[in-house]
Order: sequence, then structure tokens, then C-alpha cells
Amino acid sequence: MGDQPGFFEIDDRLKRLSGLGDQLEAVRAAVDCETFRPDLNAALVYSDGSQGGRPPFDPVMMFKILVIPANNLSDERTEFLINDRLSFMRFLGLSLADRVPDARPIWLFREQLTKAGAIKPLFERFDAMVREAGYIAMSGQIVDASLIAAPRQRTTNDEKNAIKEGRIPDEGKEKPAKLRHKDRDARWTVKFTKAKLREDGSSPTVDLAIPVFGYQNPISIDRGFGFVRQWSATDAAASAGRRLREGLLDKTTTASGVGADTAYRSAANEEVIRKNGFVSHVHRKKPKGRAMPEAIRRANNAKSKIRSKVEHGFAAQKGRMDLFIRTIGIARATVKIGRANLVYNIQRLLFPRRIAVA
Repeated sequence: MGDQPGFFEIDDRLKRLSGLGDQLEAVRAAVDCETFRPDLNAALVYSDGSQGGRPPFDPVMMFKILVIPANNLSDERTEFLINDRLSFMRFLGLSLADRVPDARPIWLFREQLTKAGAIKPLFERFDAMVREAGYIAMSGQIVDASLIAAPRQRTTNDEKNAIKEGRIPDEGKEKPAKLRHKDRDARWTVKFTKAKLREDGSSPTVDLAIPVFGYQNPISIDRGFGFVRQWSATDAAASAGRRLREGLLDKTTTASGVGADTAYRSAANEEVIRKNGFVSHVHRKKPKGRAMPEAIRRANNAKSKIRSKVEHGFAAQKGRMDLFIRTIGIARATVKIGRANLVYNIQRLLFPRRIAVA
């Protein structure tokens, strides 16, 4: 009996975790996850229990498992950590005696959300909560996109051509099990980045071109609070500028400014921005064969200081969340990307609350 933890010992350990700054406890205090229950019940199809069998886990608890700020955990690792960590159990409302979902129910829950297309309604539900709390977009918006890597596929030239044409590769028809492990929605693209200066301080003649295979996360954030207000998910090769014309603009913002880099500078985008009553703060491109005019260069520099705020969200997703698409297909990738945007907003909500307390 002496080796068994008592109630007061566990309670003391939880109080110590709170004193050390348990972020999950802060999330639980800031976000009422019961608000998501109607959307979860609408998306999930559970039996009424008349046929027997083990009752399903509470959908709100399963949803909280998906928003634990450790986005790149496998389902098996998630199961282990829920059993191992008191902070995870407290966040999920579990005691040491409660049944903990294993990897299979976690996977099934995420698959049901994928098939129901529920990640968008859940994201919009939280955005409504943020607005009701007073965090209304009133300072303009910034549009940008981030490449999210996925495992590189080993495909033959015939398979690549078939995938680009929207056909099933011949080998896939003969080996359907192998086809299920082929991501036919992800695409290759090239990311250009500035080359580092040489040791003598001179600039290299060419920039770096980095090939990336995977997906893209186009978002629109509000300039004031930094919340992601609109988002979508595409393959990595999709045109970033076109997303602005496909619902990426946040039309509920009360400010008119729209900031973006030169990838979004086009006559079609400028027309869409104008028709929706916004003012374009999109970077201007350098004229071909001529030096950048000084006035445009200064204007672009001023816009960059504002537009750089969008990079904070991408840095958080790729840094703390270690965002990486390990699933197969655009439907599952959309859930993964949408979950990352939702978790980022939840973490972002804690920031002004900490400032208010301080």
C-alpha cells in the first residue's frame, strides 16, 4: 500500500504542475470546449447502443486529444503520453481509474471528422468564440501561404504522368494496397530563398532554389491580434495568388487594408480586393530589366514591417508544433492543416490574457 499514490499526493503534484505553468491548464481555463459539442455531434455518427458493444468515448474529450499542442505526435505516442502525463489527463478530465482511448479510437475519430468535413465548422466555431470575447478584426488583414512538407514519394515516370492526368497508375490497379500508400494529391514545387552572404560580405549571384514536396497552407490573419481568420489547404504547386480570389479574404474585418507579398500582385487580385471594398497594400514587383524605383522600394519596406507578422504563425506551426503531413491525400491533409491553424489560434488566445494578467 505504501507504493500506491494517494489522493492528496496526486493533488499536490497537480498543484505543483500548475505552479510551474501548465499550458494545458491555461487552455482549459481560456477555452470552453463544450461549445464544440453540437458540431461534433453533427459530424459523428454513433450508434444508440441498442446493438450492444462498448460505449463510445465522449466526443469533446476526443476533440481535446486532437488539440493537445503537440501536433506531430503519432496516435500510438499520443496514447502513451495520455497514460503517462498527469497534465494530459487533467486536461482531458481523466482520472487514474478512467479508461484511456488507445491509438485505434483516436485514428477513427479523426477519420470521421475527415469524412464529415468537420474541421472548417469547428474552426469557425472557435473564431466566433474569439469574436464574442472582444477580439474583433479591426486593423486590416495579411495574406500569405506556407509550404508544408510531406514524405517524398518514390514514383516512376509513368506513375507521375498518370497522377498529373488524374488517372490511377496501372501498377496501382494491380496492387491496390500499394496504391493506398501513394499520395496522389501532394505535388512538387520549388521554394526560392535568399542565399547567405559570403564570408567577404559579397552577395552570391543566384538565390537558393529548394525543392519541396507536399501541401500549402494559405491563410489570412488579422493584423491587430494575429488570429488566423481564413484558411485553405492545397497542394504545394497550386498558385498562391489564386487563393486570394477563392475565399481567402476575411470579409468580416472592419478595416480595409490587405497586405501580401508580390506573389499576390496581379490585375485579377487587385480587382477582387477593390470590389470587396478593401485597399491593396500588396507589394509591388520589380520592373523587368530596370532597377527598383526608390519610392516603390521604400513603400515595399514599410509594407514588409507589417506583413512580417504573418510569419509568426508559420514559425509556431513549424517550430513548436513540428507540422509535417504524414497522412495520405488532400482530405486528411486538410484536417491536419486546419487543426494546426485552430491550435495556433487557441495558443494565440492565451497571449493577450497573459498580458492582461501581467
